[in-house]
This record gives sequence, structure tokens and C-alpha cells, in this order.
Amino acid sequence: MSGTSRTRPSGSGTPLNEAYDTALLDLDGVVYAGGAAIDHAVAALGTARDGGMHLAYVTNNALRTPAAVARHLTELGVPAEPGDVITSAQAVARLVADQLPAGARVLVVGGEGLHVALRERGLVPVESADDDPVAVVQGYGGPELAWGRFAEASYAINRGLPWFASNTDRTIPSARGIAPGNGAAVEVVRIATGAEPQVAGKPLPPMHRETVLRTGAERPLVVGDRLDTDIEGAFNGGVDSLLVLTGVTDAAQLVTAVPEHRPTYIDADLRGLLTGQPEVTADGEGFGCGGWTARAAGGRLVLEGGGDALDGLRALCAAAWTHAGDGSCGLDAAKAVARLGL
Repeated sequence: MSGTSRTRPSGSGTPLNEAYDTALLDLDGVVYAGGAAIDHAVAALGTARDGGMHLAYVTNNALRTPAAVARHLTELGVPAEPGDVITSAQAVARLVADQLPAGARVLVVGGEGLHVALRERGLVPVESADDDPVAVVQGYGGPELAWGRFAEASYAINRGLPWFASNTDRTIPSARGIAPGNGAAVEVVRIATGAEPQVAGKPLPPMHRETVLRTGAERPLVVGDRLDTDIEGAFNGGVDSLLVLTGVTDAAQLVTAVPEHRPTYIDADLRGLLTGQPEVTADGEGFGCGGWTARAAGGRLVLEGGGDALDGLRALCAAAWTHAGDGSCGLDAAKAVARLGL
């Protein structure tokens, strides 16, 4: 079941870690960036876990195994077991295994996480188009992935083999900034072959299916930093979401988001899991939150008042999303967003 069109962020009088039984947390840009923990993430997750919330880590990054991710989280101060981690490598391996017989040979372009996930599904990873594969699977292989790997994939796909991709995130956050993700690598192969892969990762159903099967969550909350994967995935799955502003999404992108990219809640970082969320209310011709009022007028968004910048952002989202309805915003939001300094 997919979500409905949202016209304003929701309020919650109950802290989110009490209102939901499971947090489905993205990793890159939410818990860590470039291997280092994001500010406040470790303490916030510890408090949420101690309060009884189940923490599951759901990542489109197919490079590392769940065991490696769990070790990394534990080293950062966020205790985790391999079973707490769900990756797009696992999702795409299930997708492939549903279509191929056990023991099928699969050409792999990617890292250890993808190799391990395929073996767990009874498939045999191979390295060359000449190793008699019956399919191609592509996942993020890290910045050192050799250009020749794309050539091997292209040779096999151009011979008519089916092509699968763990995900199509064009970018990935790193300690030095935004870097090319698996989606950029998929584009290289798409240009060389003219083919289209079957994709498993967020925001598509195979990843949601994998997450539900592995966590058994009854009242899940998706927590992410990307509108086009985390938030859209929650929308497609018909579950609530929290967007944190520690990754790739900025305030202007959020204000002008299309319906499937509008989160239920908005906060600066993972401390938002531990609090309620302020209500956004209709205020005459506009919308109010905290000390701010936002409205659409003269082809642009107008923001008045003052206070917590996040409250201003919530009010702006309500004004823009209501004006846009089921479409795109079409309003000049730059000046209003700039007032917030986010």
C-alpha cells in the first residue's frame, strides 16, 4: 500500500521512539558519513534503544556485509548484530534467486557484500562474461572499482543476459563531500548496452519486502536523509518517515518536494527520535509553527516571524505542499528558505 499525498508535516505529542516500535534507519548521511559518526547519532540511538525501540539499519550500500556493518556500528558506540542490518545486496540477491535456479552462475560487479548475499541465496558469483553466467548483478564496489568491471558487465548484457542492480543512488555521502554512487556506475553500463536493470533497493518494493521479512516491524518509522530513496520508499510502503538534515537533502529541496518525497516528520538529526514533533496549524491564509508563519503569495513563499529554524521550515513545507497539492510547488522559495540559515 502506498502513502497518500501529504500537505504538511505531522505533529506528535508522543516522542517518536515511543510512538513506533522499530526505527528503520538509513546509514550513510544518517548514522555516519565517511565512516565517522554524525553528531548526536550515537547518544540518540542509545537512548532510543534503551527505551525499548528496536533499531534496524537499512542501507542501499551493497559494498559491505551485514557483519562488517554491525562491527562498524559497534565500534562507533552503537551496538548491533548482523541480523540488525538489511542491505540492498540482500534484497537484490533474493530478487535474483526468485528468478534463477539454485547454483546459477552470476556475473558480479560489486564488493564483498554482494558476493556474500548471492552465496547465501545459493547462487555462484563469477568474475567474467566468459565464465558462463546466466545473469549480471551490479552493486556499489567502492571508489577503487576498476573500469574493466563495467566492460565485463556490458559484454554479458549485450549477449542478452538479464541485468540486476542493487540500487540506483546517483550519489553517496563521504567525509569529504558527495561522491558518485552505484547509480552513476549503473548509468555507465546503461549507456554501453541500452539495457535497463531490475532494481531492488530503496525506494522500490523488493527492499521494503526484504526489510519487513527480516525485522517483523509492526509500527515502523523510516529514518533517512534522502527524499528519492528513504522517504519515497516509506511512501511506497505506506509507512511513516522522519527526514534528518544531516545528509544530502537540503531545506530548499524539502520545501519543493513532490508528494512521494514528503516526510511525515522533519528534524535536524537523530535527536528527533527522542522528542515529539510540533504541530503545524492553519493560520489565516498561511501556516504556523512555533513563532513562524508561512504563506504562498505573488508566486513565491513568504516567511514571517522568528524562532527555531526547524519550525520555520515546517511552516514553509506546509505552505508549499498545500499550494502544490499533488504536483510540484512552482513557487520561488529561495528567499524564504535563506532566512532560516539551514
